[in-house]
This record gives sequence, C-alpha cells and structure tokens, in this order.
Amino acid sequence: MKTAVPCYYHLDVEVSPERVGQVSRILAAHLRYWDLDNLVDPVCRGAELLLRAIDEHATDKHTSIEMWWNGQHLITAFGDDDPDLRPDQDLRSCLADIAAMSDGWGCCASDTGSKIIWFSQRARAGQRVPLVPIAPEPTLREGRTVPREEPVAALAAAPASAADDALEGSR
Repeated sequence: MKTAVPCYYHLDVEVSPERVGQVSRILAAHLRYWDLDNLVDPVCRGAELLLRAIDEHATDKHTSIEMWWNGQHLITAFGDDDPDLRPDQDLRSCLADIAAMSDGWGCCASDTGSKIIWFSQRARAGQRVPLVPIAPEPTLREGRTVPREEPVAALAAAPASAADDALEGSR
C-alpha cells in the first residue's frame, strides 16, 4: 500500500491569496504520486493555514516548502526569512490548529537566521488490513480417518474400474 522509497519535494513560492490554492493542489498532486492519498487532506489543510498566516502577517512573502517521506512519516516544512514574523505571537492560532491535526510539529531557527515551521503525519499502515486476525471458517469438528494402505502393486495390476473401487473402499 505505501511505498518505502524515500521521497523529497521542494517548492519556492511567493505567497499571495491566489497562490494558496495553487500550492495546495501542487502538494496534493505530489502526495498522490507518492501513493499517500490518505495524507492529502491533513497536509493541504496545514499548508493552507500556514500560507494564509504568512500572507497575513509577514512582510517578506517568500517561502520555501519541503516535503520528506521516509516510508513511515511525512514531514512538511515551511521556511521564511521574515525577521518580523514571530511564531509565538503572530502564528499562535495557526500553530494550535496544526498541533491539533498533526502527529508532531515544531518551530526552529536555521543557520541563515530564517524560521522553519514543520509538522508531520504518520502513515497508517493497517488501514485496509484488519487489526485482529480472523479465525478460519468453517472449522471441522470431526476428524477424518486415514485411508487404509493399499499396496501400489495391487492398484497398478487391477483394471481401471477395479482401481477406482479399491480407492473408494479405502476412503
């Protein structure tokens, strides 16, 4: 169901209200290409929340988006260079929504002084497979007797109808 091949995607975007939907569709297309259809909704909702917050609060609208798939987790990260955008103040409600719908999230600074906001989604491997093994059905309550041993020479020497009768007799 899920591919274990690691995947990576990078997108640089100048955030504007009309670009939010376009970026969401681009991310959804890559997730579907990676056979991660079940992660499209939460990742696109998180991306839209962050892009709208960046559009509303940031002075520098340039953002880098990266997605990593390692076979178990999908990590989506947004990096911006705006020193005035403060996640603890400007993005507080956006980050609360992302924390509620993701398996993990965080915010950190990079070596260049930019901020990186990331969230992760774990792939649910057993979605199509029942979690509890099902007992085989039907079950046999009575044991079958082992057929009597018939010498192979006796079966080979007898005519075809006699061999069939001998086999029926042994059952």
